[in-house]
Amino acid sequence: MFKDFSALTPRDRYKLLVATVIPRPIALVTTKSTTGVLNAAPFSFFNIFSEDPALAILGMDARHGDDGLKDTTQNILDTGELVINLVDRDLAEAMAACAASLDPDEDELVFAGLTPHASRIISVPGIAEAPVRLECTVFEMRQITPQRHLCLAEIHALSARDGVLDPDTFRVSLENYHPIGRLFGNSYAEVKDAFELPVPNPPRKEAP
Repeated sequence: MFKDFSALTPRDRYKLLVATVIPRPIALVTTKSTTGVLNAAPFSFFNIFSEDPALAILGMDARHGDDGLKDTTQNILDTGELVINLVDRDLAEAMAACAASLDPDEDELVFAGLTPHASRIISVPGIAEAPVRLECTVFEMRQITPQRHLCLAEIHALSARDGVLDPDTFRVSLENYHPIGRLFGNSYAEVKDAFELPVPNPPRKEAP
């Protein structure tokens, strides 16, 4: 099978990409409007980008059916702050509830039964039930098209549930951390099986 993307509709490109680039980590992003309304929305066009500076990247689309900005995008543009809450299996159902279409003055955390957790560095709260929270400010926000923004978020602090990370070695415990990834449609995958795969050393060349 071969598909030239220039001959496909954006919808068909989307279907191919999300079906093959899997699993994708999920950012459950909390923001706050200028009037103080909290918002939470999941994004799977997401990953970390660099460590110096510490950056995450988010692909953010418009509302379905029009060119209006989603609440998360508008809030980030207005305030410059966001918290990226990572999602584990216990948080999965509430994460899906945060994807529901609510009015801008409605709080997704209340709808999903989640608890705000005060951040240390920024004014936007994270989600208490999240296994990991990344406190961020906007490093760069770029409009790619009227329907798509690209957000580079600078990570200023990380908070983790007890047992997820060793505070001295920073090693993660997969016994206590069960992240999920987005597949396609309503399908997700839980990280359960991990295996070690060291990089082999190339054979040494004999000196001439």
